[in-house]
Amino acid sequence: MRDLLLATTNQHKLEEYRAIFSDLPYRLLSLHDILLEVDVEETGTTFAENAELKALAYAKVAGKLSLADDSGLEIDALDGAPGVYSARFAGSETSYDERFRLLLKQLEGLPEEQRTARFRCAITIAEPSGYYRTVEGVIEGRIADAPRGEHGFGYDPIFLVPDLGKTTAELPPDVKNRISHRGYAARLAAAVLNNWSLGDVERGFK
Repeated sequence: MRDLLLATTNQHKLEEYRAIFSDLPYRLLSLHDILLEVDVEETGTTFAENAELKALAYAKVAGKLSLADDSGLEIDALDGAPGVYSARFAGSETSYDERFRLLLKQLEGLPEEQRTARFRCAITIAEPSGYYRTVEGVIEGRIADAPRGEHGFGYDPIFLVPDLGKTTAELPPDVKNRISHRGYAARLAAAVLNNWSLGDVERGFK
């Protein structure tokens, strides 16, 4: 069974990935499992660029097949903000409750049809050699009038899935994993991992 390093310190993400990857023939490791403390600066302008930067850096330092992601919330009425700055919006130490307040204030008075938004997730799997593959998942939705729900994390309490009439924080974990941006990207990543081949490396595919 081959090692796969899940290059994140976010416990919520680790739990989601371990649930989705539970049937894969890989031993899933976290950064804590291998006592690796490396801070990779997210200088990319897209989620995919940031995921690639992190996965390649961790694969090289750890000497292991590594998976990293970057994800966030894009609000159309705010020209795609907070986007790649989702985790740092209003400052990295700002609570999500305060971020909700600031975002909802900017959207105040907008009708539902103008509150369109999406969660986007890019996942990169990288070899220490520098070979990598990137996949992406998206879920479309709208910004709720107020935070709702106790599940999930991050911006889940304000992200409404219109077809379900619930925010992603109101959905049970198994339902969220099935429809979420990270769940979709992770299933694509699982398919890539199931077919991972050194032959691809030798042919130089990315």
